[in-house]
Amino acid sequence: MTPGQRPSAEPRVEFLSVGFDPRTLGDVHDWLAARDATSGYAYVVTPNVDHMVRLEGAPAAVRDAYARADLCLCDSRILARLGRFAGVELGLVPGSDLSADLFATLLRAGDTVCLVGGRAGDAERLTALYPGITIRQHCPPMGLRDDPDARRAAVDAAIAAAARVTLFAVGSPQQELLAREMAERPEARGTALCIGASVEFLLGTQRRAPEPVQRAGLEWAWRLLTDPRRLARRYLVEGPAIFPQVWRWRRARR
Repeated sequence: MTPGQRPSAEPRVEFLSVGFDPRTLGDVHDWLAARDATSGYAYVVTPNVDHMVRLEGAPAAVRDAYARADLCLCDSRILARLGRFAGVELGLVPGSDLSADLFATLLRAGDTVCLVGGRAGDAERLTALYPGITIRQHCPPMGLRDDPDARRAAVDAAIAAAARVTLFAVGSPQQELLAREMAERPEARGTALCIGASVEFLLGTQRRAPEPVQRAGLEWAWRLLTDPRRLARRYLVEGPAIFPQVWRWRRARR
């Protein structure tokens, strides 16, 4: 496998005008296990319902960031079920599961991880949980989406870290834009994961829903109940737009 290329030649499946790689966590684990800090740069995006709603009508640069990813993985059980309703099997690799697997089984003593985003002090907290792994953190300013200089500084910091894995944790679509812009830099190496709030789950500052709640596809409700002020608009106002979006897409295909 050539570094920096998708892990196989299997075609993507299209859903809501986004190409998904229908992989399992095991598939992605094996791909990441074969990559190190010297591998040709590759990046992974993990769209969920929130991403898909915002991608409809998004600027070309944002859509391009998803299209050019080396892996585009379905992050959401709700999205996977909506895909199945529309006749498309998307697979399922939640970004939080991918991050947990990364730290639990893939990273080794001596590896470096670059965290772009998160809260001040997260690098030290992660180092305490995973001794032997070097964590370098860059905290960009707010308004990253509309600040090309700040994005350039973030990419510079990620490249300078020479990390095996870069974790972009600045929310969508900022993190996907960063990952795509890093791909334009010929000196970039390693693997970047766009992981949203996954670091908060790793550190325990947010709790994931119990496994039965996850399997039922109700993790969104759990998160809403635990942080209603921040998530009410996303889940109750913006998120339901996915249903007419899927309906229109399904009808157009017919």
